[in-house]
Amino acid sequence: MTTNHDSKNLSLAGPAGKLEAILWTPPAGVQPRFAAVVCHPHPLFGGTMHNKVVYQAAKALDAHRGAVLRFNFRGAGLSEGEHDRGQGERGDVQAALDFLADNFAGLPLLLAGFSFGSWVGLRVGCEDRRVQRLIGIGTPVNSSDFSYLENCSKPKLFVHGSEDAFGDLGKVRELVGRLPGENKLVVVEGVDHFFTGKIEELGKAVSEWMGEWPENQGLTSQEQDISSRG
Repeated sequence: MTTNHDSKNLSLAGPAGKLEAILWTPPAGVQPRFAAVVCHPHPLFGGTMHNKVVYQAAKALDAHRGAVLRFNFRGAGLSEGEHDRGQGERGDVQAALDFLADNFAGLPLLLAGFSFGSWVGLRVGCEDRRVQRLIGIGTPVNSSDFSYLENCSKPKLFVHGSEDAFGDLGKVRELVGRLPGENKLVVVEGVDHFFTGKIEELGKAVSEWMGEWPENQGLTSQEQDISSRG
């Protein structure tokens, strides 16, 4: 799956200083159907917005004609501030959502996160009324508490590798099974936390889930060609 978009490097105003970000939007003359934030994995272990899983998820959302924002948490890349163990980072996510709400008023918002980004991001997405859908990728249930999702009835997609060392698949199934609302778990067999060797399967899972929503089923053939070639 390839994409066709305009890309812009940004500096967002975050609670701990400037946040480095990249915004993808549909090409000139094509209006986005939604706006999405994709949150990256743990910055103390090399996680940034350029992570391959984050990139793949963003590419899948872009192909469905979304305005897609990736950003670096405080202390990662060129973003100012220091790592705050997932507490202050919630404010970073909020700043990213605020940017999208201000610049794409009226569009539904979606929040996706990988690993640490799912733990931090989905919490904010559950609490923010503007966010309509959530995507959790490689949710690290072995070390992080996702019980807050039990009070969140928003539609959710979870994509998980069967051999993920940071999230026992049985625990993930149990978590998803007790959540309210409409929830879907896609298991990619034989892959680790980073979907090594099957990264395209991650993109496929996100793309198929997005395609199930009514507003994404009305794309004309011309729009589909613009949004996703291949």
